[in-house]
Amino acid sequence: MIVIRAEEKDVEMLDRWARADSTPQKVVLRSRIILAASRGIKDKEISRELDVSQMTIRLWKRRFISGGPEALTKIAKGRGRKRKYTPQRVASIVRATQHTTPPGQTHWSCRSMAKATGVSFKTIQRIWNSHGLKPHQVRSFKLSKDKRFVEKLTDVVGVYLNPPEKAVVLCVDEKSQIQALDRTQPGLPMKKGRCGTQTHDYVRHGTTTLFAALNVFDGKVVGQCLPRHRHQEFLKFLRTLDNEFPPEMDLHLILDNYGTHKSPAVCKWLGKHPRFTLHFIPTSSSWTNLVERWFRNLTEKAIRRGAFISVADLELAIENYLAAHNDNPKPFVWTASVESILAKLAKVRSIYDTLH
Repeated sequence: MIVIRAEEKDVEMLDRWARADSTPQKVVLRSRIILAASRGIKDKEISRELDVSQMTIRLWKRRFISGGPEALTKIAKGRGRKRKYTPQRVASIVRATQHTTPPGQTHWSCRSMAKATGVSFKTIQRIWNSHGLKPHQVRSFKLSKDKRFVEKLTDVVGVYLNPPEKAVVLCVDEKSQIQALDRTQPGLPMKKGRCGTQTHDYVRHGTTTLFAALNVFDGKVVGQCLPRHRHQEFLKFLRTLDNEFPPEMDLHLILDNYGTHKSPAVCKWLGKHPRFTLHFIPTSSSWTNLVERWFRNLTEKAIRRGAFISVADLELAIENYLAAHNDNPKPFVWTASVESILAKLAKVRSIYDTLH
């Protein structure tokens, strides 16, 4: 019988491997064998408990004695099917995916690439998956050209991470041209094996604009639906905010550079209400305004799949969503620092400049 005397640090390592979800199952089994043997359990009992042969137990005991814990992670050479395609062939497929397009098309599909390269589409799928390539997907982006980008970003992020004392921070924006769309036929409800349905065509019944202010501290939203989004409507919403919060509280508003936010009438009104302080986000950087994330939730959960017979019906649905949200609000927590954002943007700009 082979006796295992494992050091304390080796036992701790094997125990971590045996418990970790990311450890390959073969390594987990080998670790459990050695752990059991180090506690003096006999091979016969280990075999019965772990459902492995005693020959396997003796094999991994010997390997542990000769090579330590690392010996348990090694895979024997010659196992598995031999590679059908060389690394050079795989690299050429990856380059073709990244730097070429099929004739008359904007991107490759598995089958078009398979036809062009003479391999099966399943092979293309495996290669793309292993290299993280998804030609069918595209993400939108836009680099801000704001000359005061760093200054504005620093100001807004500073308010998020170090909010002023005795003040309320509000992310303010308008969701304009929300359409009251009604479907031409009633949809079918969801049932087992089938999702809900709705017609692809619709009837328009007008639009509304939602003015919203997200309280950064508690996640509650003050919202108001108005027919247009001129400076007159924005002033009306500012008065709503002025009445909503106690007069002794300063209000710091984070908002975009839309013209109505800087109109002479608005500036004049703000001059008479010094408790309002405006922080403008950089242009083309709506992602820095947290209320945009709330607008996405509103669209997905209350508007996109709705059917509205009038603007009043649409506004009622928005008000109901606002009320439900404010009953159990959850704030969005900003964690990114200015330095981390600038580092990411510098990386994107370097890639963009290389390609163009």
